[in-house]
Amino acid sequence: MFLPWALFVILILFLLFLDLGVFHRRNKVIEAREAILWTIFWIFLSLLFNVFIFYAYRDNWLGVGLSEASVKSGGEAAMIFFTGYIIEKSLSLDNIFVIAMIFAYFKVPAMYQHRVLFWGILGALIMRGIMIFSGTALIQKFDWMIYVFGGFLIATAIKMLITRHDNIDLQNSILIRLSKKFLPVTENFEGQRFFSKIDQKWAITPLFLVLLVIEGSDVLFAIDSIPAIFAVTTDPFIVFTSNIFAILGLRSLYFALAALIDKFRYLKMSLVFVLAYVGVKMILSHSYPIPTQISLSIIGTILFVGVAASVIAGKRDTAKLKSARDLPS
Repeated sequence: MFLPWALFVILILFLLFLDLGVFHRRNKVIEAREAILWTIFWIFLSLLFNVFIFYAYRDNWLGVGLSEASVKSGGEAAMIFFTGYIIEKSLSLDNIFVIAMIFAYFKVPAMYQHRVLFWGILGALIMRGIMIFSGTALIQKFDWMIYVFGGFLIATAIKMLITRHDNIDLQNSILIRLSKKFLPVTENFEGQRFFSKIDQKWAITPLFLVLLVIEGSDVLFAIDSIPAIFAVTTDPFIVFTSNIFAILGLRSLYFALAALIDKFRYLKMSLVFVLAYVGVKMILSHSYPIPTQISLSIIGTILFVGVAASVIAGKRDTAKLKSARDLPS
């Protein structure tokens, strides 16, 4: 089953090449309209790939679905892929909060942000691949690992509930301290470059520090999101492809939502409930397995309630502000 993996990686690298090498070859500020169109494109591409998943698992194209850990039904595989995609996509929204904070802290010019996120996503592909294969191997070898992952997700949900993003101390980040210890850092941004020279010696730029912090934050988020997808399936091909397609659109989603993300005040609470539910699902998986269709419905409902509550609260605040302005002074 090596061939479908190789073809998928080639497809992703080709898409990334088109993204940075053709459509975003020049540094520019990504406007909201363009970001929304790119977000729609990545979502459409993910759904199109899900059609491939359906037929590949139904007819065993390229040997897909023949391994012992694979899903055996095309319809089930497509449903699992979509559920995994929704889980990863929803959890990646929390990552947008942190990315926005990192860019603001380092005062990264808007025209360079897409480049940083591009290379951040490329690094994430490699790291998540390693983590997915390791997690799959652990679950297949030790059945009790599913309980460990489930408990970890519940603990993560509790931590997310009490943690505020604006309390994250970037200045004392281990990655930043180690980088500054072993390599000199230029005082200012050197355009889009990650490396420059100080007195004829190589040095890293603040833009490279930003990239390191974003990569580090993605590792932390992957520790949460990858076990969550294992609650749906341990088929490594579905886990990997759904995970990668979800984060491929993270860049455009960031530029589309960065300015609006504060308006979704109850979204984080929704993600807490999603993680808690998935953790409970994993713990009950051997005794009381919950069908994928039910999980998808529950997760979709949780996210819908969070977004709807945020919109209603926003309208209420706007109405109160308008009423306050209309009061006679």
